[in-house]
Amino acid sequence: MEFISKRFQYNGAETTWYQKGEGKPLIILHGWGSSSDVMKPAADKLSGIRNCVLVDLPGFGKSPEPPEAWGIGDYADMVSSLVRNEFPNQPVDYLVHSFGGRIILKLLSEQKRTLQIEKVIITGGAGLKPKRSLKFHVKRITAKLLKLPVKLVIPSKRETWMNRLRNTALWKSLGSSDYSKLSGVMRETFVKSVTEFFDDRLDEIPDEILLLWGTDDDATPMDQARRLEKGLKNSALVEIENAGHYAFLDQPAKFTAISRAYLEG
Repeated sequence: MEFISKRFQYNGAETTWYQKGEGKPLIILHGWGSSSDVMKPAADKLSGIRNCVLVDLPGFGKSPEPPEAWGIGDYADMVSSLVRNEFPNQPVDYLVHSFGGRIILKLLSEQKRTLQIEKVIITGGAGLKPKRSLKFHVKRITAKLLKLPVKLVIPSKRETWMNRLRNTALWKSLGSSDYSKLSGVMRETFVKSVTEFFDDRLDEIPDEILLLWGTDDDATPMDQARRLEKGLKNSALVEIENAGHYAFLDQPAKFTAISRAYLEG
């Protein structure tokens, strides 16, 4: 059985999503700069026990950019709307990775959206304020110094000068690799999305959550996983050895076995 492609409209944004399997829906959300394609191997293995629903979030994969810059709340509303529309009154589970972790934390921290959510698996999830290194602070100060001359330019010319600055090798070396690849709507979306954190809302989330983490994850390190486990009321952390940020690709057999045991338990 192949993945079936479908489309969903929400607030002017078209979302492509894929379906495979039968039974209880498992909503699968990918990370930033990725798409549902990277999650398909995991979904394929879990489709024997779940109706796997893989979403290409707007701006990624086969889904066009949203009509304007979105924040986490917009993505959460879109996902919630898709689930209510396609699976009305059905309980659903979630498997989310990286940026998808931000979305599920937003959903779970706002109870009006969580009526259908039962079990949740977060792997390499983002959403907590990262500990900043000395290198980060040096980059931040350098960026501010580089922007000072732009402030002296007349307002009508500032955006032109900023675009020139953004295209320099020095400026690109200072920015996030995710951010430097973006332009327009998705650049603004990135800024709005990565500046919302959930550290102070974790204890308001009562839902059952499995944190499934690669011990070698350098994008969302184990420290963040342990902080999530400590802050959430009803969570358990399982570490996968010899796996990084994409634990489901690095150790697919272990990842699938643990996920199946949790979802079927």
